[in-house]
Amino acid sequence: MSVKVKCLNPIAACGLDMLDDRYEIVENTEDAEAILVRSAGMHDMELPDNLLAVARAGAGVNNIPLEKCAEKGIVVFNTPGANANGVKELVVASMLLAARDITGGINWCKENKDNADVAKEAEKAKKAFAGTEIKGKKLGIIGLGAIGVIVANAANRLGMDVYGCDPYLSVEHALNMSRDVTLLKTNEELYEMCDYLTVHVPLLDSTKGMFNKEAFDKMKDGVVLLNFSRDTLVNEEDLKEALASGKVGRYVVDFPNPTTVNLPNTTVTPHLGASTQESEDNCAKMAVSEIRDFIENGNIKNSVNYPNCDAGVCPTEGRLAIAHKNVPKMLSQFTTLFSKDGVNIENMVNRSRGDFAYSIFDICSDIKEEVVKELEAMDGVIRVRVIK
Repeated sequence: MSVKVKCLNPIAACGLDMLDDRYEIVENTEDAEAILVRSAGMHDMELPDNLLAVARAGAGVNNIPLEKCAEKGIVVFNTPGANANGVKELVVASMLLAARDITGGINWCKENKDNADVAKEAEKAKKAFAGTEIKGKKLGIIGLGAIGVIVANAANRLGMDVYGCDPYLSVEHALNMSRDVTLLKTNEELYEMCDYLTVHVPLLDSTKGMFNKEAFDKMKDGVVLLNFSRDTLVNEEDLKEALASGKVGRYVVDFPNPTTVNLPNTTVTPHLGASTQESEDNCAKMAVSEIRDFIENGNIKNSVNYPNCDAGVCPTEGRLAIAHKNVPKMLSQFTTLFSKDGVNIENMVNRSRGDFAYSIFDICSDIKEEVVKELEAMDGVIRVRVIK
């Protein structure tokens, strides 16, 4: 039987083409064993009992009920880095737009398109749109993940002095970052010295409203703030005052809302960050690849509610994957049961993340239905899957 996949949003064909004849795209969500989604809201959705996985073709997962999925053993994936270059290019373009009033100059030309002396008048008018160069300016980057690191490298190559702050900087991202980027310990250090600030962090309780009056007061006068993460990272009432006073010289944001579209000295784009054909293709292919590896091998890569757990391709007769609570003695219960039923474990991988854990067992025989039922009956076991 084929694995039923539901697309809640249009997914790039290059990704769907990766689903072979073992998969079937279905219309009804209640039939789905896997869901591919971009921006569709899932919080009010009734999650089918047979749903195994959700893959978000993008990085943000605010539209998905992560805890609810975890409790039901539904693994949620995202696609970190797949759209990073698209966002990076828009951040660089936005710095240039903020530094030089290119938009104002374009609008002036449109307004004077019927003026026969437009060339002569332009020489007088252009001083109103004069700006500065970004070379030699100090750029502060808050969050050095997949996007932050390549923004740092691009800005460095454009001649900017680049500073970054991320207490959770991974080894992989650190190795990919230019040695000319200076790491600082606190955001406050960036606030005090940087001409431009760009933020690339997820929306969490700890980051919501992180740009507020207290933060603005610590920034250089006339700082340019770029926000391509989430509008709610910024306290917009405090920002309005900072823009009015000149403390913030320019705000560039990729999230239009009734407040941002009416703020002074603000450039608003309609959520264009990852809206390139290349980004959509990369996200689709990565999401489908994650779904396939999970369905076919039981492996978890880039999950946001379960631990990453990779056992490769199964070399033995059977493979069993168990989603369970992260509590003591679970593994000993599994191995005791296997021993009782004469099941020989060839290989085992176990990982945990917060309240949840995931285990993969490669065994040297077929998996009996009675063993599966005994596992499912154990307290703390959420879902048992026979992969092979």
